[in-house]
Amino acid sequence: MLYRMTIFFFRRMLLLFFLSLFLRSIVNAQAGNKPETDRFTKIVLAQKLEEPMQFQILKDGKVLYAERKGRLKVYNPVTKHLDIIAEIPVSTEYVDKNGKREEGEDGLQGVILDPDFEKNHWIYTYYSVKGSEAVNSLVRYTWKGAKVDQLSAKVLLKVPVQREECCHVGGGMLFDKDKNLLLSTGDNTFSRSSDGFTPIDERAGESARDAQKSSSNTNDLRGKILRIHPEPDGTYTIPEGNLFPKGTAKTRPEIYTIGNRNPWRMSIDSKTNWLYWGEVGPDGSNASESRGPASYDEFNRAKKAGNFGWPYFIGNNLAYRYYDFNTKKSGELYDPLRPVNNSPNNTGLNVLPPAETSLIWYPYGASEYFPLMGSGGRSAVGGPIFHQSDFSAGPHVFPAYYEGRWFITDWVRGWILTVEMDEEGNYKSMERFMPDLTLRGPIDMKFGPDGSLYVLEYGNGYFKDNPEAELIKIEYNGGNRKPIVQVSADKVSGALPLKVKLSSVGTMDYDGDQLKYEWRITKDKMLKWVYRVPNPEMLLSAPGIYKATLTVTDPSGAKNSKAVEVSAGNASPVVKFDFIRGNSSFYFPGKTITYSVKVNDKEDGSLADKRIKPSQVSVSINYLSEGYDMTTIAQNQQRFDASAQFEIGKALMKKSTCKACHDLTAKSLGPAFTLVAQKYKGDKTAQDRLVKKVINGGSGVWGDAMMPAHSSLPVAEVDAIVKYILSLDDKQTAQERLPVKGAYTTTIPPGQTNHGNFIFRAAYRDKGAKNLPSQLAEDVVVLRSPYYPVNEWDNHKDFNFSKDRSVVTVSAKGAYLVFPKTDLTDLKAIEIIGEKSAPGQVEVHLGSPNGKLIGRTGHAIGNKALADIENSKGVFDIYLVFLQAGVEVKAINMVPR
Repeated sequence: MLYRMTIFFFRRMLLLFFLSLFLRSIVNAQAGNKPETDRFTKIVLAQKLEEPMQFQILKDGKVLYAERKGRLKVYNPVTKHLDIIAEIPVSTEYVDKNGKREEGEDGLQGVILDPDFEKNHWIYTYYSVKGSEAVNSLVRYTWKGAKVDQLSAKVLLKVPVQREECCHVGGGMLFDKDKNLLLSTGDNTFSRSSDGFTPIDERAGESARDAQKSSSNTNDLRGKILRIHPEPDGTYTIPEGNLFPKGTAKTRPEIYTIGNRNPWRMSIDSKTNWLYWGEVGPDGSNASESRGPASYDEFNRAKKAGNFGWPYFIGNNLAYRYYDFNTKKSGELYDPLRPVNNSPNNTGLNVLPPAETSLIWYPYGASEYFPLMGSGGRSAVGGPIFHQSDFSAGPHVFPAYYEGRWFITDWVRGWILTVEMDEEGNYKSMERFMPDLTLRGPIDMKFGPDGSLYVLEYGNGYFKDNPEAELIKIEYNGGNRKPIVQVSADKVSGALPLKVKLSSVGTMDYDGDQLKYEWRITKDKMLKWVYRVPNPEMLLSAPGIYKATLTVTDPSGAKNSKAVEVSAGNASPVVKFDFIRGNSSFYFPGKTITYSVKVNDKEDGSLADKRIKPSQVSVSINYLSEGYDMTTIAQNQQRFDASAQFEIGKALMKKSTCKACHDLTAKSLGPAFTLVAQKYKGDKTAQDRLVKKVINGGSGVWGDAMMPAHSSLPVAEVDAIVKYILSLDDKQTAQERLPVKGAYTTTIPPGQTNHGNFIFRAAYRDKGAKNLPSQLAEDVVVLRSPYYPVNEWDNHKDFNFSKDRSVVTVSAKGAYLVFPKTDLTDLKAIEIIGEKSAPGQVEVHLGSPNGKLIGRTGHAIGNKALADIENSKGVFDIYLVFLQAGVEVKAINMVPR
């Protein structure tokens, strides 16, 4: 009896304990106290998305989103499937003065539901219209049923653009409380000759590189936030309160804000009707007395219509100087109180409204004012303002602690920060939301009807379908929390038979509950197996794409799921960029690097055995300097990949029977391949149709001759052959590629700064196998500048940074700076540069501050001390240990042999 009473008492006390925790969490949330991070759960809704851009959430929980290449898709939370509801022909290319074609940011940029969607079923899209007319259009469609009615299209607004030079499209949309539609547009300007400063190239024929034609042009719709009121007949009216009253000479009445570079992901505060957005800035790291400030990304707020400065100002109204690109001479600083646009490319007013300052601005290095934003690459993305009253009461509505805060994110850095503001909208503070969460290319973020935070992740590569691209939502739970699910597989592809170990390592429950595991393995949406253990092993003997979905359930029925895909029957290629001579961490201008690329593929063979030809391997080396947009590197890589894929299709064509009926340029029994390419040029659906036709056979398009079926050919091979045929009309197909073995001299391109990076990349796309799609593998080596200013120091101990982060003071003996995973090959010495005098004695150690000593500073010359290091090879963590406190340092420089 005593035993039973003890157990009863213990259980009662345990129940009361957990009940008190639950009630305390609710009280804390209601009182505005900061909730525990573990009360927020990341839930993956859809994976492996294809260049997702902007999304909207319907009242029933479905998610509508746009893909850059022109598709509109819907995620169904009941079926957990993605359905295509429209395919819109879009333009994604730029053609320069010499006729060279390059992929750009253009395409389907945004989609939004009409405020009365439940009644009228209207949706609005903004996209780059395919064809000879260079415009981006705002188009309304009717979506009622499974598909969008494309015959219902109503063009509300056209934005004329140039398609000579990428980039900056904008394309975000939202409605305010008065049902006015706001549309963001980019400045449609990019200039490599600007060196990371303001692109105001006024030379004849260079308007594509002059942002004064757009952002600061009051008579142009680019580089703006536009505000219109859509009408039922497909037209629009102009609401009160825009920047220029209707009828004002040399202005467009649609303009709400002017002076934007690439405004991104707008939000309206439902209480104040103030507008918030992110603004992507230029690429320069350092300020120049002769040119202007370093570059910044911005987060902006507009209480009313205004001028936000670009291309004359950046950040907190830091002014650029006028710069003559012809004479290379600088002029006066622009005046934020009276900006003047005298560009010959300007068709609007000369004198502009005063410039508004940014709410938040941050550089590549750590910010003096906003240190929580970190350092490194940057790409500001806005986000929503949270108000509890915007949502009906429910279990997942965020707590009162976040009332009035702005949730912001960054495409590159991947954090979510919450910004607290005062009643006037001025910045007060910021903090990291879910510090352990790192997003991969967040491109849109908003609260859903249930109060959960939804995030669309594009992934980390440009202009490609990134496997990490996801649609997720973050739920708040003040009571029982959903389990956290992690899944992985020791192999995600391989030849048959393929043994795969599935893992749930990392799965956990913050409430400490006993969890139930269920793995469901499907192929072509058909269930194959079910496992009810945490870490099962499966043997795949048939080719195909298998999806392994783990669902974890706690005793209260709360569940969470995540999936991993496995491609069986086609092993991924292995690509390796080897440096035979030269350093693999740093470039030294004028030095020559000898390299060799190795490629091995289970099915295709290797470069070594000559079954893979060098022409099928994409090899590129590019220099990325300050002011040189990363999208250009992506464009080059895509071009080289396409050229290598061209060679694969060409090789497969030669061994096929197609030559019996077709010639490259002349008509035979069937049409010439070049004629086929011309016929289907620009047809986005031709690839899939022609693959099916080759496999199934057909006739009637080119005459009465019957094309026999080729059902024995693997789909992947037919796909490559058709791509080859359709590419024959592309003058850019045969691009110059670098050899798989060679020597490369790291020469800085003319006009570029010498503080950038050389990007070495090798890639191979295999031929696919057993009807499985081909797989791309790549190896990328980044050689950075040997010069490290202190604002680029990341791993260190016991340094105090100056306010502008240009100098550090050693605060204690034994302070150190770490260069992780650094190649010692051909390094002669490390130069430590003091602010005013030499920095005292410094030692160089490997692996730790007390590791092997390989060098120490000797004699000093002026403010520089040189630490000679042993002649050795290999990759190590290098520690610079400072033995004297109080010294000031401004840079480190690696010295070659």
